[in-house]
Amino acid sequence: MSQAKPSLYTSLSPALLHLYDLNNTVVVIIDVLRATSTIATALFNGARSVIPVDSVARCIELGKNIDSITAGERDGQIAEGLQYGNSPFEYPESFVKGKTLVLTTTNGTKLLHMALERGAGEIVTGSFPNLSAVCDYLVAAKKNVILGCAAWKDKVNLEDTLFAGAVIDRISEHFSINCDSSKLASTLYSAAKSDLYEFMKAQNASHYQRLTGFGLEKDIRYCLTPDGANILPFYANGKLTIHSW
Repeated sequence: MSQAKPSLYTSLSPALLHLYDLNNTVVVIIDVLRATSTIATALFNGARSVIPVDSVARCIELGKNIDSITAGERDGQIAEGLQYGNSPFEYPESFVKGKTLVLTTTNGTKLLHMALERGAGEIVTGSFPNLSAVCDYLVAAKKNVILGCAAWKDKVNLEDTLFAGAVIDRISEHFSINCDSSKLASTLYSAAKSDLYEFMKAQNASHYQRLTGFGLEKDIRYCLTPDGANILPFYANGKLTIHSW
């Protein structure tokens, strides 16, 4: 008799996370524009670890206590009191290799801490730059999965939903999916996958507007492109490091 497939659910907003059982579950934190894209990029470029924190004050405090790069954003721009922001292009190998990055963002790092508080079995971070690594791990792990979209201040957004759809598109045959949120994400991705950037632009997506207004088209394009930093950030002992399995 074949073993039952693990389940997969999609939480489209942090405000919905409480509806899901996170115990013995791999929670994928998704904040495409830009936290999880930047986390994958920094680790891919040689950062020793990324410490995600949920407040600017905590970021500054940690930065004083350990030798690290303190970085983060609020509302898409570098947070007051921090030196660096949330753009993947701020963390080339020449800058970040061997260093610890302490990062706080409007949505992604907060969702990670919510998942921790709710007893997540495992936490990894996902973005298009590390899409394949995420999919490969979820299939290999054979555990229940929650795709957790960081969204924007609890409001559902297109890019995180699209990433959830991209994951589902690749791995659905390995999971039992009885979840309308996952069906929505999969349907949206099917409509968009030929050109994610143009889809975001044509839909006038809110985060596309926000970042384009700051002149960050380059960031958006990078963050919607698969496998530019194809490693798996895995959370343990207060930090994200590259996971090998």
